[in-house]
Amino acid sequence: MEPNFVEKHAGFAAPSAWVERWADRVPEGSEVLDLACGNGRHGRLFLERGHACVFLDKNISALPDLASNAHAEVIEADLEDGSAFPLAGRVFGGVVVTCYLHRPILQDIIDAVAPGGVLIYETFAKGNEVYGHPAREAYLLEDGELLSAVEGQLTVRAYEHGYDDIPKPGIRQRLCAVRPD
Repeated sequence: MEPNFVEKHAGFAAPSAWVERWADRVPEGSEVLDLACGNGRHGRLFLERGHACVFLDKNISALPDLASNAHAEVIEADLEDGSAFPLAGRVFGGVVVTCYLHRPILQDIIDAVAPGGVLIYETFAKGNEVYGHPAREAYLLEDGELLSAVEGQLTVRAYEHGYDDIPKPGIRQRLCAVRPD
């Protein structure tokens, strides 16, 4: 018997508690971008809440079940190959990024937040090296880096930086910010 989605992606099936905490801030009925979506756990959360969702990742093999969903758009794109940002000019009521950092597109991510829209971002920060992957500086945020990135563009609703052991021990930085109308 073929395992279901949750069984195949055990440990990554549940949405992040940070994303769940701020999901209600995303304007009702707006489109959501799940960037570097992996298995789409966050986009699936927003689909269940009635949002259309764009799932973007360089490997979309974990998303075949979304092909027939009229509210899901799946885009296969390598965000780190030097190509132009594939969604330039599009804006979303919610932009969700977790466990991903590629600084050259950080401004593109911020620009993708529509007026009244929300950026929900959570990834690893400097200090995570002692906990394992990721350990390379290129994948770890500096203290306050997300705050600096959105300064003057988005209004910060919440920010955290520090140790957390859920779902695994590590140093994380989290941000929820809104673009003024």
